[in-house]
Amino acid sequence: MNLGAAWAERFEGDAVTTEALGELTVDVPPGSWVAALTFARDELGCGFFDWLTGVDELDEGFDVVAHVFSLEHRHHVLIRTRVPREEPLLPTATAVYRGANWHERETFEMFGIVFDGHPDLKPLLLPDGFEGHPLRKDFVLAARVAKPWPGAKEPGEGAGGAPSRRRMLPPGVPEDWGPQATGPRAVEPRPRAGRDRDRGGNPGHGQ
Repeated sequence: MNLGAAWAERFEGDAVTTEALGELTVDVPPGSWVAALTFARDELGCGFFDWLTGVDELDEGFDVVAHVFSLEHRHHVLIRTRVPREEPLLPTATAVYRGANWHERETFEMFGIVFDGHPDLKPLLLPDGFEGHPLRKDFVLAARVAKPWPGAKEPGEGAGGAPSRRRMLPPGVPEDWGPQATGPRAVEPRPRAGRDRDRGGNPGHGQ
């Protein structure tokens, strides 16, 4: 089966196909998302739903990616679309693949992408009252800034060794975050009782 030709015949200019390492990727506009998944299931035999997730492409918006597989023909298809950052809305895939239910809930929670028509689009993993979407690239992981990373990445890193990478701010973190900041968003690290004192006042260093 020529998968690329099948997509081109069915969707014409609405589907762009690329192939790498023997796996086909199909990019479709959001308006063709459900039709593309239905085509993969019904016409290409991809009855096995593997996973669905999001990718933050910053100003370009969010990619939503689904991976499906044909048990009969043994081929994979990666179906992808992009929604705008200002209004990340996409029709739910649950009517095509029931297995998309939890994946869409997680993607909604972690990226803020709304799946229109989902039967129960509510948080799945995070605690009640959590604000923000942790897998967006502009989400600041304050805990990483408030205290040094506890383990060395390279041999000799740490006290007496090469300069530590732990004190570098993660990408996207504002300069007024962290224990050295003096602004309203300053974060004070909380020492771990007992353990830091046992290490001679050297908090955050691995054993």
